[in-house]
Amino acid sequence: MSFFPGNDPEAGDAPACDAIEHLIIPRTSDIGNLQVRRALPTAKRRLVGPFIFFDRMGPALLKAGQALDVRPHPHIGLSTVTYLFDGEIKHRDSLGTEMVIAPGDLNLMTAGRGIVHSERSPENLRGKPQSISGLQTWLALPDQYEEIAPIFAHTEKRDLPSFNTDGLEGRVVIGQFEGMTSPVSVFSDTIYVDLRIEPGKSAPFAAEWEERALYILEGEAIIAGDHFASNQLLVLRAGDPITITAGPMGCHIMLFGGAALGSARHIWWNFVSSSKERIEQAKEEWRTGRFDIVPGDTEEFIPLPER
Repeated sequence: MSFFPGNDPEAGDAPACDAIEHLIIPRTSDIGNLQVRRALPTAKRRLVGPFIFFDRMGPALLKAGQALDVRPHPHIGLSTVTYLFDGEIKHRDSLGTEMVIAPGDLNLMTAGRGIVHSERSPENLRGKPQSISGLQTWLALPDQYEEIAPIFAHTEKRDLPSFNTDGLEGRVVIGQFEGMTSPVSVFSDTIYVDLRIEPGKSAPFAAEWEERALYILEGEAIIAGDHFASNQLLVLRAGDPITITAGPMGCHIMLFGGAALGSARHIWWNFVSSSKERIEQAKEEWRTGRFDIVPGDTEEFIPLPER
């Protein structure tokens, strides 16, 4: 998805819980007919592990006649991770990929040296009401992989390890969690887990990852006696294992993080790189039409922002 303009999310008041390094309240904006909350990047926290971008899409109900239409746009230096809870999105890219992503599936598009894609409502859903809810995150690529050839990978829901026991239900989307390992291959140590906790039940979040965070999608999460509401991102202190307890209505959260990249990353619009010069090059390539086209979606595109 294209990086929309807007102010940085705000850091909330420092919570009492010593395990929380930052509490981030996302900013809300609109992409077409879809409301999006952006939690990363912020001025105070640019990355959590490889995660340099974190968007909460919806939940929203598009009226008949409305549709999601993110026109073709470019990326470099990152992998986009699209994961839905409800609805469907049709992905097309300059590799010739045409794929409809359904809830629980994972779309992983690695831009490397450059890719162009679009994200739209599938044809069969247009003209009727449709719901949409999900996440799109970006993983910054380690230095040695920033300029690799672009790759697209799709993993179906049935192929991701799932669990349902002791009041915990979820799916290991990327990485390892509590003895389960996702088949999804990424370029650095990463954790990405979809977790639902029943009211009053608890889940661990070990300290084995260098950087960790959680985003509260629904409900209330309780950590060390402190209560945190939905649509808050909690960045955790390194080295502190925590226990997450659900409030009286339960909670739905995403756990994420991984190894720090070890070098700075610059982000401008849809471009991520360790080099400012490389971003300037990508800007000029998009401005002058040197990126590849998206087969089947060539009539329009998102122009380079004038900023």
